[in-house]
Amino acid sequence: MAERDKPFQIFVTGTDTGVGKTQASCALLSLLADAGLRPQGFKPYESGCASLRAPADALALRAAAGSSLSVDAVCPHRFRLPVAPGVAASRLGREPDWDVTLAAWRRLRGGNAVVEGAGGLFVPLDSKHDVIDLIATLRLPVLLVARAGLGTLNHTALSLQALAARRIPVRAVLLSRGTSAKDVSERDNRRLLEARHGVPVLGPVPFLSDARRRHAAFRRALRPLLP
Repeated sequence: MAERDKPFQIFVTGTDTGVGKTQASCALLSLLADAGLRPQGFKPYESGCASLRAPADALALRAAAGSSLSVDAVCPHRFRLPVAPGVAASRLGREPDWDVTLAAWRRLRGGNAVVEGAGGLFVPLDSKHDVIDLIATLRLPVLLVARAGLGTLNHTALSLQALAARRIPVRAVLLSRGTSAKDVSERDNRRLLEARHGVPVLGPVPFLSDARRRHAAFRRALRPLLP
């Protein structure tokens, strides 16, 4: 199959929680949808749900994709407690069924899809699996979302090394500003990450308080990833 004929599939993970994974995932899905590629979003584990019937991140992905999939299809494992999914499940005396996750993915894997993880690579999903195990099992390339400012050289390097150790390909690193505060380290971070790790670095996406403008900025930064 020619490269251009393959479905666009990617796993969006981060160097930490709150770095912009959902915003990046929604931007990618909306770009794919605008191109008429009928994508699907998949957020297999979501914690911190104010409503288990309406998990905010999963519903945002579904809306960005223009999808009509059920909530269970988009997000089979949902928890109220704002902690790692595996921890939230353990406190409930439950073990998320790995086979349910893989079965949900099998229903989507033939088409264009964006899969969003939970937190960083070593966030536990159950008693045996972390996010990086899910990425390896699904055999998807990664978009690594990282903070634009101070600390990102270390956090990004550690994440890239962990992915390389598992032979997981990285399509790009996306830098995102999470605050309006000035950070003098931002001037060098993109250049240093590209030079040291040989990976494309996109962004940084500027901090914008307006949600629509922020979404548009993510779309502009991520457009080079699309076929």
